[in-house]
Amino acid sequence: MSVRRVGDYWQLLPGGRAALAVAGESGVTSVQAVDEAGAGRRRQNEVYRAGVYGHLPRVPVAARKLQAAAKKALNARAYAYVAGGAGDEVTQRANRAAFDRWAVVPRLLRDVSSRDTSVEIFGRRLPAPLLLGPVGALELVHADADLAVARAAAATGVPMVFSNQASVSMEECAAAMGSGPDAAPRWFQLYWSTSDELVESLVGRAERAGCDAVVVTLDTTMLGWRPRDLDLGHLPFALGKGIAQYTSDPVFRRLVEEKVAAGGPKQPQPRPTPAAVKALVGMAKAWPGSFRDNLQSPLPRAAVETFLGIYSRPSITWDDLAWLRSRTRLPILLKGVLHPDDARRALDEGVDGLVVSTHGGRQVDRSISALDALPEVLGAVAGRAPVLLDSGVRSGADVFTAVALGATAVLLGRPFAWGLALAGEEGVRQVISDVIGEFDLTLGLTGHTAVDQLSPDVLRRVG
Repeated sequence: MSVRRVGDYWQLLPGGRAALAVAGESGVTSVQAVDEAGAGRRRQNEVYRAGVYGHLPRVPVAARKLQAAAKKALNARAYAYVAGGAGDEVTQRANRAAFDRWAVVPRLLRDVSSRDTSVEIFGRRLPAPLLLGPVGALELVHADADLAVARAAAATGVPMVFSNQASVSMEECAAAMGSGPDAAPRWFQLYWSTSDELVESLVGRAERAGCDAVVVTLDTTMLGWRPRDLDLGHLPFALGKGIAQYTSDPVFRRLVEEKVAAGGPKQPQPRPTPAAVKALVGMAKAWPGSFRDNLQSPLPRAAVETFLGIYSRPSITWDDLAWLRSRTRLPILLKGVLHPDDARRALDEGVDGLVVSTHGGRQVDRSISALDALPEVLGAVAGRAPVLLDSGVRSGADVFTAVALGATAVLLGRPFAWGLALAGEEGVRQVISDVIGEFDLTLGLTGHTAVDQLSPDVLRRVG
């Protein structure tokens, strides 16, 4: 078959009939996009049509190549912070290995021409069982940081979980995602500070910013042992990075001002170094107000010291959940649940949902993997609340596996951070589209047309 014009070429692409090229004598002048029977085929068509003109995807499609490309683009500190895990990173590897122990068994001769990848969580219909998980200090990988992620999430309809350790305030991100009935969905991640007043302020801001839920991260009451960061002597928060939720908070700012006003004995300071000067500049940039004034002010440095002193609370117990419940009308999810007894207790305490997570393998080395923990947690919950999975998710096939095992949805982390590093907002949008596209095609190619048709019966344990 000969192809005389580019307009004819669309008919040779997968699902090519779904987009008709309006061609003049010299070729294509416009393309009228119509329904292309699913996110997967739409994404394929976008890529293959662009390929006709020699245009390739902005970021690699395969997860391993995506990470490798980001590693080349980032400096050592930035890459180590995002890529690194606890200890020898056994938990990180276990999170991935757990997916390899499950195989999908496709079924044939079913009409899968129309598919619905959407799910409903807390009364909101989402385009797919996918959320962008909280990733802190994103300014390490791209100047637009959380703002680029918020715009990408809004463009795709996928919820973004605002990180408590964000580089951009939740209000700025919320503004980029719209307001009112048509606002893009967003949640808020909470690290429970030693200051309950600050916790209450952060949660109140999340409500006003239009967040649909609060995700309380409980596996980071202390920072895990992370050799990659330790070898580099690098903690972004100590440099004033990833603390925008704090410096934009009135309670935190008052605490900083009180610390400065209280004074105290001056500690002997080591001789300044270029690295120390650079750190002070970074702190000055992180504090609101004039950069020039901040360079001469004690507040930016005091902000970092205040943050390091109050950011997490190791003494938190089950008894504290009732206090948080009384402070917000939003659904509360606990993130970091791996034991079925904790899952039962959480629901008994009035929690609205759970996130099975190992914090991406960043907190406890040799922990059970998130996916391995999922079935027992689901058994304990027994359908009483949504259970999401975080840690180890890299692809649409991974999303399919987790949902088939019973997860309500999954949180995506490192992959979108790599996309951000390589191409900003556009990179994040592509990663989201690629993951949802593969999920949609996996759904159809295994003989299913809706998420609620998935169950453990579509999988076989092979390892």
